[in-house]
Amino acid sequence: MAQILDGLKVSQDIKNEIKADVDKIIASGKRVPHLAAILVGNNGASKAYVNSKVKDCAEVGFKSSLIKMPSTVSEAELLEKIAELNDDPEIDGFIVQLPLPKQMDQEKVIMAIDPHKDVDGFHPENFGRMALEMSTFLPATPFGILTLLERYNLETKGKHCVIIGRSRIVGRPMSILMGRKDFPGNSTVTLTHSYTPHIEEFTKAADIVITALGDPHFLKGDMIKEGAVVIDVGITRIDDNSEKGYHLAGDVDFDSCAEKASWITPVPGGVGPMTRAMLMKNTLLAYKHTIYKD
Repeated sequence: MAQILDGLKVSQDIKNEIKADVDKIIASGKRVPHLAAILVGNNGASKAYVNSKVKDCAEVGFKSSLIKMPSTVSEAELLEKIAELNDDPEIDGFIVQLPLPKQMDQEKVIMAIDPHKDVDGFHPENFGRMALEMSTFLPATPFGILTLLERYNLETKGKHCVIIGRSRIVGRPMSILMGRKDFPGNSTVTLTHSYTPHIEEFTKAADIVITALGDPHFLKGDMIKEGAVVIDVGITRIDDNSEKGYHLAGDVDFDSCAEKASWITPVPGGVGPMTRAMLMKNTLLAYKHTIYKD
């Protein structure tokens, strides 16, 4: 049976480390790091996610600001608020929670964020710096996966890493990072997606499989080789007859894959908590101005 890559434990370790750093900042008489979030509209999942970030800030000792805007807000008003945050010296980093309402040009909004405050790592300047192996803010989910691999000291050099999904938030940056000249990295990377025929031919040859499809139980045990490392980014809410009325499912068919894998992430409790912890880490880096040291 596979050993568990425990994202809950590692994320808590990281938050404890950040809290210790913040305690030193407070002891020195300086202001604490400050993360802001803009939430447009009433998307339930977005509200829950932003609220969890506010809670994380309180846990590590950051100041947080939640700016709520109605779904009817104009793009111009949102851009004006972003400009305010860009110019506010008390705000170290901020995020605009996605998705945005249909009247918004998402690309225009992301481009408006000051790259030095873009702790989500979505701005093209930060993405480009990442691709060139320059220091920058890494997108929180790929950053969390790298940190899990690092903390468990799992070898990636010379390994074949197959990534399923090519989103700008996970799959595409993950493919770049796993191929970089660093640890974790130095892997041979295959990026697959919904148009890849016979995808199991790739996954069966992989030493590391990272799946970010949003397709529950897609990856079955007969699609991986013995001893593979399996990282499940997918998380889908599935209605059921339980007390909560739903359960969360990943892209990986956990039971069948756990019989063959050497290491595996659970859902929930794997990549999700790591994503949140790395947003805190990026905010601390922004506060210290260490990210653009090249």
